[in-house]
Amino acid sequence: MSVTIPQDRLRSLIHRHETITAMLAAGPDAGDYVRLSRELAGLDPVAEKARDLDEAERELADTETLIADPSTDKDLKALAEEEQQALRKRIDALRSELRVLLIPRDEADDRSAILEVRAGTGGDEAALFAGDLFRMYERYASVHGWKIEVLSASEGEVGGYREIIATVRGAGVYARLKFESGVHRVQRVPETEAGGRIHTSAATVAVLPEAEDVDVEIKQEELRIDTTRASSAGGQHANTTESAVRVLHIPTGIVVTANEKSQHQNRARAMQVLRARLFDLERQKLESERAAERKGQVGSGDRSERIRTYNFPQGRVTDHRVNLTLYKLDKVLSGEALDEVVDALTADDQARRLAEFEDA
Repeated sequence: MSVTIPQDRLRSLIHRHETITAMLAAGPDAGDYVRLSRELAGLDPVAEKARDLDEAERELADTETLIADPSTDKDLKALAEEEQQALRKRIDALRSELRVLLIPRDEADDRSAILEVRAGTGGDEAALFAGDLFRMYERYASVHGWKIEVLSASEGEVGGYREIIATVRGAGVYARLKFESGVHRVQRVPETEAGGRIHTSAATVAVLPEAEDVDVEIKQEELRIDTTRASSAGGQHANTTESAVRVLHIPTGIVVTANEKSQHQNRARAMQVLRARLFDLERQKLESERAAERKGQVGSGDRSERIRTYNFPQGRVTDHRVNLTLYKLDKVLSGEALDEVVDALTADDQARRLAEFEDA
């Protein structure tokens, strides 16, 4: 059975690719150049695959013309018929690949991200686990050549973090990290546990696409900005000056704090996180509206859901959304094997979106 592709959407994306190419050739300003270049990079695979498909279909038409020509000798016709079968298989493969590329993509996938890790239930052990998770993401970022920068941190009493917020910059960061949002649970024997009993604690992770100024309009009258003395458990984040910044976005009630050494830097960082949270809030609202129209949706994607368990006694990591269990806990926490989990989640999401796309 021949694979069909939505021609209207294909023509629309090819036209957009041609339009952006012409706009870039005309020399836009720096801001538009970055935005258009990023959009063009997302459309390049579609345009390239469409060109390959056009070429294969032309070759097939030429081959079938040769086969139909009564003057074609027997040996040449036999070779053409073999070529015909190979081209038909190639065309179906190209159409399948192109159909996947035509699935409406998350426009934020190519962006950098704001990563937030917070200790949940479990007291000191939860803070230590939050520290383990953040180090996992640091190592994962290093594996992919991304740059990670801490924006704000509140240390735990015995180590780890009560909360830590950072930017992760690089190509396709959000696409790879977005499925990390949710509740991560750990099962292990705490170092402070004399009886050797396994404890369960948790940490929450939120991954937000980094917002640009054009994505979110924030009016000054919608903000209340306070400065206080930075507070922490001590160490590198201890401070005695009034440098900590607390920003309240009055319409939504969102509060962002930054407590590093520089008040000016804290204001900039707090606004960066606020823009990301407001941008994500709007994206969630739109997604909720779309989800309400979908039937048979599996899982809400709510960040309150427990998404993954890290079991130290058994050396396993289980992602509950795709029923994936890996007995390589150390390699996952080192960032080395986290891609195996991310790849499974990405494939599952792609299959779901393809099914919705075809049912639409």
